[in-house]
Amino acid sequence: MATQSRRHALSQARLLFNQQGAVPGGIVAEPILRSWRRCADLGFDMRGVRRAELMTQGELREAQQRNEALRRMSEPAISFLRRQAGGSGNLVILSDAQGLVLDSDGDAGFAHRASRVALMPGAPWDEAAAGTNAIGTALVEGRPIAVHGAEHYFEPNRILTCAAVPITDSEGRTLGVLDLSSQARDIRPDVLALVREAVDRIEHQLFEQAYEQCAVLRLHATHAGLGEPGEALLAFQGDLLVGANRRALQALGLAATALGVYRYGDVFDGDIERCPDAAGRVHTRQGAAYHARLRWPRTRAPKSPAVSTPPPAAGATPAAAFSFDAGTLGALARAVHLSDAGVSILLQGETGVGKEVFARQMHARGKRASGPFVAVNCAALPESLIESELFGYEDGAFTGARRQGSKGLLRQAHGGVLFLDEIGDMPLLLQSRLLRVLQTREVSPLGAARPVPVDFTLVCATHRPLAHEGPDAPVRPDLYFRIAEYTVTLEPLRARADRLELLRGLWTAQGAGPALPPAIEAVLAAYSWPGNYRQLVSVLRTLHVLAGPAGRVDAEMLPAELRSVAAAAPAAGGEAGLQAMTDAAIRNALDAHGGSVSRAARALGVHRSTVYRRAAALGLGRPR
Repeated sequence: MATQSRRHALSQARLLFNQQGAVPGGIVAEPILRSWRRCADLGFDMRGVRRAELMTQGELREAQQRNEALRRMSEPAISFLRRQAGGSGNLVILSDAQGLVLDSDGDAGFAHRASRVALMPGAPWDEAAAGTNAIGTALVEGRPIAVHGAEHYFEPNRILTCAAVPITDSEGRTLGVLDLSSQARDIRPDVLALVREAVDRIEHQLFEQAYEQCAVLRLHATHAGLGEPGEALLAFQGDLLVGANRRALQALGLAATALGVYRYGDVFDGDIERCPDAAGRVHTRQGAAYHARLRWPRTRAPKSPAVSTPPPAAGATPAAAFSFDAGTLGALARAVHLSDAGVSILLQGETGVGKEVFARQMHARGKRASGPFVAVNCAALPESLIESELFGYEDGAFTGARRQGSKGLLRQAHGGVLFLDEIGDMPLLLQSRLLRVLQTREVSPLGAARPVPVDFTLVCATHRPLAHEGPDAPVRPDLYFRIAEYTVTLEPLRARADRLELLRGLWTAQGAGPALPPAIEAVLAAYSWPGNYRQLVSVLRTLHVLAGPAGRVDAEMLPAELRSVAAAAPAAGGEAGLQAMTDAAIRNALDAHGGSVSRAARALGVHRSTVYRRAAALGLGRPR
């Protein structure tokens, strides 16, 4: 009865779509409805038939030869899927990345019926040829799709029920589609899971072959799952993440932009040389634990040296003192890929949030890491010198010019990254010259007869909004759109939920010394830090020097603005004041980590039982 009701609802939906181009919500799944709209935009009539575009046998053989590696890799998975689905009334189909059917295997009787709607080798099943269908719609949507009966766009195709899953390589490129088709009346609730399992087998083998010369890390929630097609796989060159299968990206919450940018320590605790731990596990920075197995390549390359980041400018916070959270790491990965493609990046954030550190990490992890990183603080250069410092000059260009002239900072950045800090403080007259450099990729030094080509990627930074017009605009509108092709906003330190964990890491980075007392930790973690990371690192450095290697840290060593906060805790009730700070930190951590006790405890550096106990006392319910 439910099936008949569903068929009737679909028939009504098709009628309404034909007449009005829309259907009531909830009748047709959104991916199917999107496909119907695409087909209507192509001018297709639901009551019509697909175009007959069968290849000749010679053309089919050529297409099969082009995809021979995919066909050979798919054979075991196709056999597996046939066994799991049962041999009667089913057809397993392999298509290429354009939706051309390369092979089919299954019940001969059903194959004959399917051939009446051209579901056979040599027929294209992309949406532009066959309308809404599992193969074509899965390619457009980039995800597993099941299309049942009348959900197919063309009327004759409603005899089919089909489930298709794209086959992708370790870099996310679509290689083809695996499909299981049967008669429309034979709908199985597990059909997509069956096809997904078969595709896992193909992608697993593809990954193993692609990364034979890399270290491959296997992860699974259970020990028995290691080595099976459903495991998460990551490939590393040294400690650089260069490959990850779909399951790894999903399990670790990573985007494809992490590949080639993230390092082992950005994702997991510890280092890859000591992976997995004695219990055979790895722990992610987000607090999850997985059973793990690491396979080194047969001919292991020498251990690659750590990427060296150029030293920061005097007074800047060292990059080693920073620990990016997951959100900032994701922004960094996107910025690296865009910068490598020549997109100009604008970094926004309060003073001290680490804009230059972020820019230096972009340089160190990007394609231009071997080139120079030239940092220019536009607010620190005198207006009388900024033109000659940026653009350079020739011998005798002006009184006092050096005899050999000067290349200028723009030419010094050739082949690398130019970082313009506080771009909003650049004089407007020079902004027009900078705009011309960005348009022509040529620099005209003062006194030079001809321009000089330059090649650099541009990263700019500002602590104030730039995007507005008018006489008080800090940056010309035409320059703004050149330097802000992609904008990254860096959050202030007070917005981080893992301040206590960050604080302990920064303190350890100071070197050998005493532990921070819990009361001091609580004060430092609760402070709002208007100067952000730069201020925090300066305070920790001061405490470390005053305490000495074998001393102790006390409240009298804190700066005046922090001593008043420390004094307020006893005034508020001694331990009660500190407990209030602790409770606030627990609330913030649970909110930041979606109620996950494990992740909140890891961020705070405390045991899970502490978070459970305090959450119960605060009436927060039973966290996850």
